[in-house]
Amino acid sequence: MLIWLMLALIAALTEAVAVQRNIKRLEFFAKPAVMIFLWIWLYASTGLQGITFWFGIGILMSLLGDMALLGSSDRMFLLGLVAFLLTHVFYLIGFKDEVLNFTAWSTVLILFIYVNGVRLLRRIVSAMQANGKGALSIPVIVYGLVISLMLYAAMATMYDPAWKTSAALLVTVGAILFWISDLILAWNKFVSPLKRGRILNILTYHLGQISLIAGVINQFLSTHQQ
Repeated sequence: MLIWLMLALIAALTEAVAVQRNIKRLEFFAKPAVMIFLWIWLYASTGLQGITFWFGIGILMSLLGDMALLGSSDRMFLLGLVAFLLTHVFYLIGFKDEVLNFTAWSTVLILFIYVNGVRLLRRIVSAMQANGKGALSIPVIVYGLVISLMLYAAMATMYDPAWKTSAALLVTVGAILFWISDLILAWNKFVSPLKRGRILNILTYHLGQISLIAGVINQFLSTHQQ
């Protein structure tokens, strides 16, 4: 099974090299390959049983988003945004127990994510409007709120006794990296270019997705081998 994880990591490294050296043909091959290998790893390890089904659908939405973002037009960006929005919706369904189970820690975590997320969204949307990209403001705001909710749900596994500690840590790190990758993408595109912004975006994105799915697989195997 781990062969698919190794192939996903190799494809992610290849994609990083392609972005760094601006090798477009290699980038067009390597970027979708990561999600394809990741999906096969999830399927081979779990059979897409239980909640893993929703993460499998989420990976396919990410694959669609990756292919759309290989384009440079606002229309392709919007298509990619919608695809990744659906990714987070399906991941949220997979984390449905965390979304529905509120505790005192949940309130603190939600407030922390909300306050910081809103502050960053305001900065990004303000820059979009100043640069004539105001038409994309509403989709970006909706996306920002949904990915923040997904981040909360993944982090909430850390205090859910049903989740194995190692699995919860993996999905938490993965969601944080995924959230950071989208922040880098939005900041780079709408606010101001970041030094090594593209390479940082792609590295945090792929490592985030791999870590998140590794956690889901870890949790599935731990609960089905008991």
